[in-house]
Amino acid sequence: MKAAFLAGLLLLAVPPTLMATEPVEVKIRDLTTVEGVRENPLIGYGMVVGLTGTGDRQQTVFTTQTLANILQRMGAQIPAATVRVNNVAAVFVTASLPAFARPGTQLDVTVSSMGDAKSLEGGLLLLTPLYGADGQVYAAAQGPVAVGGYAAGGAGASKQMNHPTIGRVPGGGRVERSLAFDFNRLAPLSLLLREPDFSTAGGISDAINQEFGRVVATARDGGRVEVNPAATGLANLTTIVAKIENVAVSVHRRARVVVNERTGTIVLGKDVRLGAVSILHGGFSVQISTEYAVSQPAPLSQGKTEVVGQSDIQAKDSLAKRVEIAEGASVEQLVNGLQNMGATARDVISILQAIKAAGALDADLEVI
Repeated sequence: MKAAFLAGLLLLAVPPTLMATEPVEVKIRDLTTVEGVRENPLIGYGMVVGLTGTGDRQQTVFTTQTLANILQRMGAQIPAATVRVNNVAAVFVTASLPAFARPGTQLDVTVSSMGDAKSLEGGLLLLTPLYGADGQVYAAAQGPVAVGGYAAGGAGASKQMNHPTIGRVPGGGRVERSLAFDFNRLAPLSLLLREPDFSTAGGISDAINQEFGRVVATARDGGRVEVNPAATGLANLTTIVAKIENVAVSVHRRARVVVNERTGTIVLGKDVRLGAVSILHGGFSVQISTEYAVSQPAPLSQGKTEVVGQSDIQAKDSLAKRVEIAEGASVEQLVNGLQNMGATARDVISILQAIKAAGALDADLEVI
């Protein structure tokens, strides 16, 4: 049994002074999307054939049933219970239908095994219809599957790289039906912010009005800006959107810290600032180790041989380490101080959460 670890953390913080971040020039097309213009997910159920013994096994019933149905449509009548092949695999096929796709448009599709196949390497996806959320067929997919990994093994030894049960068919999908969507009938034209923010929405509307020389855009809320196409003086809506997308806006990026507790990953933006804070970090560890010994009974005693565990408990309390952070300190100063203190990535996550709770972190802390 390994050790259990408990960390102690003490923060003394002074309320920070909010610092304005430096604005950056960003084009509107990178900040917004047009309402109604989006991709639509597609899904289908199909078969991958041509595998070298790495397909679904006999206990995957739906694979043999599907194969029997395919053969029946082609004139081969076989009972599903008699099928004994492992060169095929049942898969789900997914793709995204672009907003302005027309019949004949090529799509990249993703193929994912749904049975107990070991690998889709070298397989061929049979013709598979792709359905939308309304149950209608919008595309069809077929082609060789490209897998970014492999799995090999035998006689009790195996090796796997990446995920060989998921692959892609580049350009393997073809659009069969276009969406009933008339872009030029959008009125008013609504721009949706990728990250809602009132100041950014106001800046976008002001920049658009300045570009056209008149009031054509209005920020309705922090996530939507409405544009009146008739007030722009342009007849074609595509031309209006193209002109709007290339307008640059001064944006103050939101300071944000993102931590992933599962992997110990920490991402801190450049604009993150700290208030005056003193960090005291110490550790108390308890290690429990167990050794197993065999208790052998005396001869002719009719006793039983037993395995007896002997536990050894050790406790260690380390001295607290201290880091002083001045008012308005940057990310680099914080990271350097924590590294000099010997803090690990998971220690830094706990310290950042404590700094945020103390009110000394001028950023949004997001834990994923």
